[in-house]
Amino acid sequence: MSFFKQIFTPAIKKSTHTSLWLLKIILPISLIVRFLDYFGVLAYLAEFLDPVFGYLGLPGSTAIVFITSIFLPLYAPLAIITSMSITLRELTILALMCQITHNIPVESAIQAKTGTPFWRTATLRIAMSIVVGLVLNLLLPLEMGMPIFVQTDMAAITSIGGVLLAWLRTSLSIALIIIAIVAVLNVLYGTLLAYNLVDKLSKGIAPLLKFFGLPQSTGFLWLIGYIVGLAYGGALMVEQMADGTVSRDDAKTLNYHLAISHSVIEDNLLFVALGVSLWWILGVRLAVAWMVVWCAKLFTIKN
Repeated sequence: MSFFKQIFTPAIKKSTHTSLWLLKIILPISLIVRFLDYFGVLAYLAEFLDPVFGYLGLPGSTAIVFITSIFLPLYAPLAIITSMSITLRELTILALMCQITHNIPVESAIQAKTGTPFWRTATLRIAMSIVVGLVLNLLLPLEMGMPIFVQTDMAAITSIGGVLLAWLRTSLSIALIIIAIVAVLNVLYGTLLAYNLVDKLSKGIAPLLKFFGLPQSTGFLWLIGYIVGLAYGGALMVEQMADGTVSRDDAKTLNYHLAISHSVIEDNLLFVALGVSLWWILGVRLAVAWMVVWCAKLFTIKN
């Protein structure tokens, strides 16, 4: 098998298309947020939401990030974050909240096709993201420094040209990050498929599945959810359900876990690239996913 011809080249072609599609969404959003900040809209929003978001350790202006994450893929709130001046502590809290809540309309609809009602996973994800924010605000050190991405003092910008220049600088940085991450993920997934490693990995993670309270039959779906996420891997998950290899009850148990923790490679790389600690964002999501599944088992949640 030729790695470059059968794996690398197709993966790069796919990555180029995907990256361009993502940037068409991200860059305009980022520019809009720059102008919202410049014209004082975010400051106006923060005035009303500061008391509420203060319990989460966040300024009120970051509410737009949280709301955006609920309705759009993770790249959209990421674009807004890189247009703001926030601390690494605030970024860590936002990262986890957005990782749990991002793209709910699409992802909860996909999970509904595999046996779990839309409203259940949507409510679970929003509620747990808020709980995680509250807990992290109590646990995280008060001083954690600043993120890696370019920091721009928006108060010092006094012209439209200054806004555009700041946007161009940040856009270049985030574009390079997105292109690199998407390419790596596509090459990795293509390699796993080409060498039939997904099936082998699913058999080797039986002890891990048991720890998380997941049935062994869900091993393949668990890997798909962790490698490519719910949105990208939804079709594969539906196919596995159609084959009858996973029961409805087993799929429902897996859905509780994946609602909190999925796409851990892509999601974590995006924020680690900005300076967030991998151990905080990965450890907390795994811990919350473990708790949710075992609580569901304890209370025997049924339709």
